[in-house]
Amino acid sequence: MLIRKLSIVIPAYNEGRTIHLILNKIKEVQLVNDIEKELIIVNDCSKDNTEEAIMNYRAANPDMNIQYFKHEVNQGKGAALHTGISKATGEYLIIQDADLEYDPSEYNDLLKPVVNGFADVVYGSRFMGSNPHRILFFWHTIGNRWLTFASNMFSNLNLTDMETCYKLFKTEMVQGLNLTEKRFGFEPEVTIKMSRIPHIRIYEVGISYYGRTYYEGKKIGWRDGVRAIYCILKFGLFKSK
Repeated sequence: MLIRKLSIVIPAYNEGRTIHLILNKIKEVQLVNDIEKELIIVNDCSKDNTEEAIMNYRAANPDMNIQYFKHEVNQGKGAALHTGISKATGEYLIIQDADLEYDPSEYNDLLKPVVNGFADVVYGSRFMGSNPHRILFFWHTIGNRWLTFASNMFSNLNLTDMETCYKLFKTEMVQGLNLTEKRFGFEPEVTIKMSRIPHIRIYEVGISYYGRTYYEGKKIGWRDGVRAIYCILKFGLFKSK
């Protein structure tokens, strides 16, 4: 599969203190086959200096293709992803959180099944392989595994990590979905709807995970888990559009 450009969609909310660090990591990555990088940052109406930090970084790095968009009202991570996905111009796109939990140096691991002609979609699993994984919360891990299991029941997939941030999509496929979830329900919605595309080829590769604690800025909570369950039933059991 010939890929000329990879769009990197980055939703950002109150990440002014650290967003330059993840952008530095992305800048350092040399993609396989000299694939071009397009960075699409969507600021979901941050209350800190996220916008200033992005603008300063873009001005200091004119060689990087950084597209910036801003929501005037906070709408949620899913809504920021909707905006970013709609603006992508690369043949493929990958989702990248603005924090430092996921390592951009592993983009090529996710791209490998695509460039070799096997995959349309690749998920990065925190529960596969021998890469580093920070040890954090038992019940959070159990929740992630249970949500993946429930999602698999309705999507008929055998994913190990449906809730992962690292999802690599063929752009035209994900842009063709009617995505409606504006918060963390994005993960089960996009997974279930993607699984229904005829003849789609979905792969999974192991990735690292440098998780944050809530003290360090982690934003997802138990209410988001409840919403994910609702979305699995809504988009899986009732096949909502």
